[in-house]
Amino acid sequence: MNRRPPDTANQDQPGRSEGLFSQPKSVWAVAFASVVSFMGIGLVDPILPLLRVQLHATEAQVSLMFTSYFLVTAIFMLTAGWVSSRIGAKKTLMAGLVLIVIFSALAGLSSGVSEIVWFRGGWGIGNALFISTALATIVGAASGGFGTAIMLYEAALGLGIAMGPLVGGLLGGISWRGPFFGVTVLMTIALVLVVTLLAPTPTPRVRSSLADPFKALAHRGLLTVAIVALLYNWSFFTILGYAPYPMRISVHALGLVYTGWGVLVAIFAVFVAPRLQGAIGTTTSLYASLFLMSLDLAAIGVFTNDRTILIICVILSGAFIGMNNTLVTGTSMTIAPVPRPTASAAYSFVRFFGAGVAPFVASTLAAHMGDHVPFYLGAVTAILTVPVLWTARHLISRAEAGEHMSYHTSAVKKTT
Repeated sequence: MNRRPPDTANQDQPGRSEGLFSQPKSVWAVAFASVVSFMGIGLVDPILPLLRVQLHATEAQVSLMFTSYFLVTAIFMLTAGWVSSRIGAKKTLMAGLVLIVIFSALAGLSSGVSEIVWFRGGWGIGNALFISTALATIVGAASGGFGTAIMLYEAALGLGIAMGPLVGGLLGGISWRGPFFGVTVLMTIALVLVVTLLAPTPTPRVRSSLADPFKALAHRGLLTVAIVALLYNWSFFTILGYAPYPMRISVHALGLVYTGWGVLVAIFAVFVAPRLQGAIGTTTSLYASLFLMSLDLAAIGVFTNDRTILIICVILSGAFIGMNNTLVTGTSMTIAPVPRPTASAAYSFVRFFGAGVAPFVASTLAAHMGDHVPFYLGAVTAILTVPVLWTARHLISRAEAGEHMSYHTSAVKKTT
């Protein structure tokens, strides 16, 4: 049986405490920066209708802010491991944060949607360098092992997604430029924390190749999980990137709606997903969550013109997205016999294509066929994940058993 190559950053360190909140300062520094990075996803949501009106743009043009951001992130995910293996994790994190600071500021200074789209692309480069390296850094440095690290990462994602719309709504109520400048300030703080609290990281002994993520995708289990992530991210970003338009509510109200949505993302990612996974297993948990997510999107499609039901269904979708984020991300890190940074780069490369393309397709379909259609398509992509996932169920079960065995072995070593 293939075994994962040793991941030196993830080896147990003597004297580390095992609690979720008992973490080294370096982990909290990276986690805070991750929160701010993920804020960038939902930060622009409340100002989407505002940008369309004030910058005289179409919904499809505004949606390109998501497309440029996530497609560039996806492509540059492939280079993150190559960069990190040559300059080390800390310098890679710093480079990503510097790029985000620069391009978020430039987006705030823009005079039109086309400029914002280009600067969001540059922001995506920094995002790619930061996100893939942050996950590997947290996995390597967190107390409590791999499961705790994934929960911390997903907590950062959920908290960032929850806070992003709230901050975006508050700052967007002042000016559409406010959310972009808000990211600039917060990411500058995150950069200072990483510089001062994260110890210098040695350059890895083995340098990664640009071809490594593609080779990793040759593993059927990882490719299948990545396709599942692409499909559910299509549904996810249909809700995030297009649902604000048919709501027809104020900037502040939109911020509150997506804050409620993000709170559910965080709660279900950190607290519910691990418990359900332990009770009924990874694949069964995912089948249930993905099926319910497809029903939720179908309901949004049916009741698009009913604002109350639309808002309730959008907020509720956060529960299913939080579940999927934790379960699918954790599975992608264990299913292939490759180093976790390589698995993360390969998986993220595929899944972010769904995030990048979905808002633009949703806006285009809505313009020609009505507001209901993007959500019906999102329901279809969500339900398609179930048969795709089923084809890799045995590989996922084996990977899950292997992780549990490694936890057990680690615990035995610590008690002897």
